[in-house]
Amino acid sequence: MRSTQSALGSIVSLWRYPVKSMMGEELNAAEVTKGGLLGDRAYALTDTSDGKVASAKNPRKWPQLFDFRAALADAPATGVKLPPVRITLPDGTIVHSDQPDLHQVLSKVLQREVTLDATVSVHQETAEPALPHPRAAAAEEYWPDMEGLEHRDTVTDFGLPEGTFFDCAVVHLLTTATLDRLRELYPPGRFEARRFRPNIVVETANGEKDFVENAWIGQILAIGDSVRLSVTGPCPRCVMTTLPQGDLPRDPCILRTAAQHNRANVGIYASVLQGGKVRRGDSLRLE
Repeated sequence: MRSTQSALGSIVSLWRYPVKSMMGEELNAAEVTKGGLLGDRAYALTDTSDGKVASAKNPRKWPQLFDFRAALADAPATGVKLPPVRITLPDGTIVHSDQPDLHQVLSKVLQREVTLDATVSVHQETAEPALPHPRAAAAEEYWPDMEGLEHRDTVTDFGLPEGTFFDCAVVHLLTTATLDRLRELYPPGRFEARRFRPNIVVETANGEKDFVENAWIGQILAIGDSVRLSVTGPCPRCVMTTLPQGDLPRDPCILRTAAQHNRANVGIYASVLQGGKVRRGDSLRLE
């Protein structure tokens, strides 16, 4: 039975990041599956020297990833081959995931030997051979020397959920209320959604400025007519939020503000209970 609960707000933007830690693409609509937005984090770069997935969470090792942009060549659909990924290099050159010299091109730009790998699910959809080692991948994270973080001035390893290139959960949601609260706490900071790489940005209904998503943890979010998300926990932030991207400057105080006022959390993580189509303008409510 459809809930009569009043709307929490509506979707103002949707984002998909076809290659982990590269800039992504803004969408008007997306298909949500058990694995998140279709095509999201479908690919990642792997360092051939140690087998670890390239992540902007360790910018000392991977300083250029935010200078790359990835977009699917076509709109993806469930049950059919995922379209190739189009990658725009820092100098504006465009390469494709299906070109034979792709690994060499990317390695030359990054000055580190890499391959572009797909998740097992993408290989299954495309009927291509699976990865030689379909075990859980690992990546590295640099923790700046900042009060309120779990570690300080060190690099740690972390495992990715098996068969995926996600850091933690398959959907990341962020509200305008949280961004507005952070702007209030640190006015010089440019708190824009793209710093936090969400999939779904929600404009809250009543214009409040607060970390409203915290109250949704443990609950079920209904989006539009069909999609149901289980909110699994807060989204702990990292050094990525402080990095320059496009016209956004480097700003350590972005992370410091979140650490001081919301335990370094910005936004929430969710799993998918029921998939379907989501569109800009769709309303959200708690079930």
